[in-house]
Amino acid sequence: MHIDFHKLIQSLVYNPKDPLLFNSGFFLFFFFAFLLFYQFVHKRKLTRVLLFTVFSLFFFYKACGFYFLLIILSAVVDFNLSNWIDRTSEPFRKKLLLAFSVIINLGLLFWFKYTDFFIHIINETTGGSIQPLHLILPIGISFYTFENLSYTIDVYRGHFKPVKSFWDYCFFLSFFPKLVMGPIVRASDFIPQIRQEINISREDIAKGLYLILGGLFKKAVISDYIYVNYVEYIFNDPARHSGIECLFGVYGYALVIYCDFSGYSDMAIGMARWMGFQIPVNFDSPYQSTSITEFWRRWHISLSSWLRDYLYIPLGGNRKGKFRQYLNLFTTMLLGGLWHGASWNFIVWGGLHGTALAFDKMRMELFGKVKKVRSALYLNTQKVIGFIITFHFVCFCWIFFKADSFEKAGIILHQLFYNFDASAFQPLVSNYKTVFGMMALAFILHAMPKKAELFTQMALEKLPLIGRVVVLALVIWIVIQVGTAERVMPIYLQF
Repeated sequence: MHIDFHKLIQSLVYNPKDPLLFNSGFFLFFFFAFLLFYQFVHKRKLTRVLLFTVFSLFFFYKACGFYFLLIILSAVVDFNLSNWIDRTSEPFRKKLLLAFSVIINLGLLFWFKYTDFFIHIINETTGGSIQPLHLILPIGISFYTFENLSYTIDVYRGHFKPVKSFWDYCFFLSFFPKLVMGPIVRASDFIPQIRQEINISREDIAKGLYLILGGLFKKAVISDYIYVNYVEYIFNDPARHSGIECLFGVYGYALVIYCDFSGYSDMAIGMARWMGFQIPVNFDSPYQSTSITEFWRRWHISLSSWLRDYLYIPLGGNRKGKFRQYLNLFTTMLLGGLWHGASWNFIVWGGLHGTALAFDKMRMELFGKVKKVRSALYLNTQKVIGFIITFHFVCFCWIFFKADSFEKAGIILHQLFYNFDASAFQPLVSNYKTVFGMMALAFILHAMPKKAELFTQMALEKLPLIGRVVVLALVIWIVIQVGTAERVMPIYLQF
């Protein structure tokens, strides 16, 4: 048997046109190679930590090239700063060290993510001609920056004792299932698991398999298919499409971004379960929400809870009067929008959600004071109306999130309000039967009750090993058959 060593070496080198992601062919080889090694060392704590760290850093290198050195730099800085903070008794010095950590972390994030954006603003406002730097955004920097910040802040607050082993911290920060696109994992949730005995149960295997298969199906089949075969056409040139086509393009994008990101999060959580680690849930059927407040308790939970604990509450939360509470909500979401990307569109998206959250708090306070006996019919009607309003408001905001510019967002809104041809609905469905079928399937999966999920997991748990292998092979075959020819990069990869 002839082995092409040149081709083998090339496959191990970073390729900017083919980064290593969960939905890439090379990842299957990478993941199963890791599991093979893991079987021999998972009982040895230090060896396990070193194996994870080496594989995770290689994964990151294959995903973004030599930018993987940034995560090593971040780990070195925050590991040392957190230990200095813990050993220091002088309050001023503690604050100084924390400030240094915040400046280093946000400085790196700002440099790579926002430098060109602010150069553009300066040029626009002053008539200057500063040349943009065209910096490449390192994959995952927004996620591991927030993990670093939460770690040093928790140590400063005395909520968490810093680890004494640099390898433990490097393992936490670089843990490859959540490295590229989250979830944003708190050190207090993850680090205590590093040195625990690893006992992987049948339930862990079944739960992990369910999450991996479900996430892969949502991302590689549903999300990619809807995006490539419909949504991309609409948002690339909305002026060519009627209002009703744009409406379903927006609905489609709502499903695309949910299936894309929640699918990737599910795969990360499932893989972690197979390795004996628990990562908190990141999505909880957000489109079933009956208010915008509920939506943000269900959508990208790791980010929304991070913004609450490390931004909203430090700003004053609801402790300094109603006006300050509403202002804090607006500010938090505005900065949350900016976290997603260096664009006015993201800032508007965050501002809209911040305004909606403030009004929702006002609504709850107003109606909460009205003591009335309400019938079941009234409550159910209220929930239905709340669901319809919330879903359509979220979809309205997605227009600004997805559109390349305000101009394209404006065109979509113009088509929706001034060129809405309802008669085009029937031919639209006829021309895009499979797309609409995928959209319906996405809604059904999203609305699936928790009991159905639990039943599926229990069924997988009862299957023998060969049965699980068959199920895994079947889903991979479906992905290959139904998946799009071109690989669609995950949406949150840009953040």
